[in-house]
Amino acid sequence: MKNVRSKLLVVALGAALSFGALAEKAPPVDQPYPGMLTLKVDLTDAPKKIFRVHETIPAKPGAMTLYYPQWIPGEHAPSGPIDNLAGLIITANGKRVPWRRDLRDMYTLHLAVPEGATALELQFQFLSPGEGGLFGASASSTPNLVDVEFNQVAFYPAGYYTRQIQIQPTVTLPKGWQFGTAMQVQSRAGATTVFQPISFNNFVDSPLIAGEHFNRVDLAPKGDVPVHLNVVADEADQVKLTDKQLEQHRHLVEQANRLFGAHHYGHYDFLLTLSDHTGHFGLEHHQSSDDRLPADMLTDDKSYTLMASLMPHEYVHSWCGKFRRPAKLWAPDFNTVEEDDLLWVYEGLTDYWSGVLTARSGMWTAAQYRDSMANIAAAMSARTGRDWRPLQDTADAAPLTYFGGNGWGNWRRGTDFYPEGQLLWLDVDTQIRELSHGKHSLDDFAHAFFGMDNGSYVTRTYTFEDVVNTLNQVQPYDWKTFLRTRLDYVGDQLPEHGIERGGWKLVYTDTPNAEAKAAESLRHNVNLAYSLGLSASKSGNIYDVQWNGPAFDAGLVPGLTIVAVNGKDFSPDALKDAVAAAKTGKAPIELLVKNVDVYSTVKVDYHGGLKYPHLVRAGGKDLMTAITAPRK
Repeated sequence: MKNVRSKLLVVALGAALSFGALAEKAPPVDQPYPGMLTLKVDLTDAPKKIFRVHETIPAKPGAMTLYYPQWIPGEHAPSGPIDNLAGLIITANGKRVPWRRDLRDMYTLHLAVPEGATALELQFQFLSPGEGGLFGASASSTPNLVDVEFNQVAFYPAGYYTRQIQIQPTVTLPKGWQFGTAMQVQSRAGATTVFQPISFNNFVDSPLIAGEHFNRVDLAPKGDVPVHLNVVADEADQVKLTDKQLEQHRHLVEQANRLFGAHHYGHYDFLLTLSDHTGHFGLEHHQSSDDRLPADMLTDDKSYTLMASLMPHEYVHSWCGKFRRPAKLWAPDFNTVEEDDLLWVYEGLTDYWSGVLTARSGMWTAAQYRDSMANIAAAMSARTGRDWRPLQDTADAAPLTYFGGNGWGNWRRGTDFYPEGQLLWLDVDTQIRELSHGKHSLDDFAHAFFGMDNGSYVTRTYTFEDVVNTLNQVQPYDWKTFLRTRLDYVGDQLPEHGIERGGWKLVYTDTPNAEAKAAESLRHNVNLAYSLGLSASKSGNIYDVQWNGPAFDAGLVPGLTIVAVNGKDFSPDALKDAVAAAKTGKAPIELLVKNVDVYSTVKVDYHGGLKYPHLVRAGGKDLMTAITAPRK
C-alpha cells in the first residue's frame, strides 16, 4: 500500500508541475474548509517597505491549488498586486515543496502535498511599492506608518467559498506603534497582536493601519453602535481633529443613519492615513474604510474642504456596495471574474450620497456643494468622448478605465460613472420630487433599498430590474426608459437635467468658483478646458487637450510641455493672463512648446476669454438646497 501511495504522489506531483494551463475551474463549494489557516505578518520592516509573511494552510496529500486574491472588492478589476510578492518558499514537514504558476492564470499556483503532511508552510515577502500607483499597487508605508490590505499578504486554498475558510491573523508592528482595524483582538504581547479567528472573506475585508503617530476618536451617537475614526500620519500634529471637524464627522454618522434608516455593521472604523508619501484614494470595506489623503487634510482649511467627501463616500459604501451589491459584482471567492455593468449604482449612487452627506453633515455649505456640482457638470459637459462612448460603457469597461493611461481623458473617457453618476442620481432625485409634488425623494429610495435587515452585514444582491422596481415603489414612472436613455446616450449633449430641474443652471464666467480656485492653489496647475481647451501642470506639462477644441486645432496634444507664453517664461498665471488679454485683441496666443527635445511655436487662435463654471438660480423651486439640508 505504501508503494501505491508513493506512485500516486509522484503522478500528482507531475500533474501539478506540468500544468501548461489551468483546466476549467470547478465551481467553489459552499462548505467549511477543513482546518484553520494561520497567518503571521511581521511589519517591523514596514519602514523599509518590506512585509514578512508566514502562513500555514491545512492540507492533505495530493494535488492542490492555491490562489492569490485577484479580484479585490471595491477595485472592480483583476488588480491583486501579485507582482509585489517575492521570496515564496513552500514547505511541508520541513521539506521544500515545488510549485508552478498556472500559465493562463498568474494568480494560481499548482503543487502536490507530500505523503504524511497535514499542512503547508508558506514564507514570502510583500514588497510595498514606492511612490505613485493606485489601490494595492500604491505606496503604503513610510518610516512612520503602514497601511495593510490583507489580500496583499495571503494565499488561500482553491475550491471553497472564502466565507467558509477560517483564518487567524497575527500582526507584529514596530515598537511603540498603535493600530486601527475592524478585526477583534484576542490577545496582545508587546508589539504582537493576535486577532480572533475570522472568515477569509472578512479578513480581506478588514484592513489595518498603524503608526507612530495615532489618534482614535468616537463618532457614534450616545448608545448607538460603535463608530470610530482612527488617524495615522507622519507627524504628530497631523492626527488631531479640531472640535468643529469632530462635530462634523459625528453629524455624518447621524445623517447617514437617518438617510438609510438602518446600519449594516456590528461596529465601524474609519481608517484615515495622512501622508504625502503614500497613495491617495479610498477603498471601501463593510465595517471599515481605507482612506488615504495628503498630510495637511486636517490642518489646512482648503485641503479639508476639497477632500471632505472621501470619507462620506467610503462610509456610504457600507450600505451601497457592501450590504447591497450588484449580483454580478458578488463572487464566492476572490478569483472569480466580476462584471461591472451596474457601477453607475454601486459607485455613482454612492458618489451622489457622499456629496449630499458632506453637505448635510456641515463639512460643506450648500454653496460649496453647488461649486462641486458645477465643476462636475462642466467636466461632464466637456466629455467629447460621449460622441462615441456612452456612460454605460465606462462602467462595463471598468478594468480598463481604472488603469488606463494618461492623456486624452476627455475623448477616451475614464471612470465617469462616478461624476456623471452624481448627475444621473440628482436627475432621479429631482424627478421624484417633481412628480410627487415634494412628497417623496431619493431618501425614500434609500430607506427602501438599503434600510432592511438592520444590523446585518450579510450581502444582499440586486439587478437592474430591482433598482427600477424600487424606484417605482417610491414614485411610479417609466424609470427603465428614464435610466436607459441616459446610460446609453451618445452625442454632444449632457443627458442629465437634475441641475435645471433643481432650480439652477450652469453658466461660465471669467472667475473660478471657490472649489476650482482652491484646487488650483493647492495643486499649482491650470485648468483651461472650457476656454483654451487644455489643462497643464505648474511646469507646463500638458495633461489633457479637448478633442477638436482651440488648442487641439492649433496642434497641441497631451504630453507636450509649454515652455513660453507670448515670448515669456511659462507659468499658470502667464497662460491665464494671455487668454484673458486675447479676448480684446486679434492676435493669436503664441506658445513655445517642447516635444521631447524638439521645440516649436504654436499659435492658438482663441479669443473667448477665461471660462469657469458656476451654478446660478434659474427660477422655480430650489430643490438642490432642499436636498442638502440636514435631516431632523
